[in-house]
Amino acid sequence: QVQLVESGGGLVQAGGSLRLSCAASGRTFSSYDMGWFRQAPGKERDLIAASTWSGGTYYADSVKGRFTISRDNAKNTVYLQMNSLKPEDTAVYHCAVGRYFTRSWNYRGQGTQVTVSS
Repeated sequence: QVQLVESGGGLVQAGGSLRLSCAASGRTFSSYDMGWFRQAPGKERDLIAASTWSGGTYYADSVKGRFTISRDNAKNTVYLQMNSLKPEDTAVYHCAVGRYFTRSWNYRGQGTQVTVSS
C-alpha cells in the first residue's frame, strides 16, 4: 500500500523558514515525479513545486526564489525548504507522486499545516 506522510509544518513568523518532508512508502518512486501542493482556506489546491525523475525542478511564480524542492531517492523522500515566508503562504501543504507534464498525480499525502503570522 502506497503511503505519503508529510511532516515539518507549524507556526512561524513572517520572514521565517520551515522545511517540510514527505516520506513515501509502499514502492520506489525514483522513476516518478514528486510535487508539493498547497490549499488555503476557501481556495483551490495549487501545485507550487515539482521535482521530475530526470532532475528538473519547477516552481509556481508565487514561491519562486523563496522555496526549494529536493529529493532523496535512497530515502524515498521529498523536501520543501521554505524561506522568507509570508502570511499568504499559510495553507495545508500536501506532497504528491505522479507525472508533472501530464498533471497526473497518482498519490497524495494527508497534508501538514503551515501558518505564517504577520
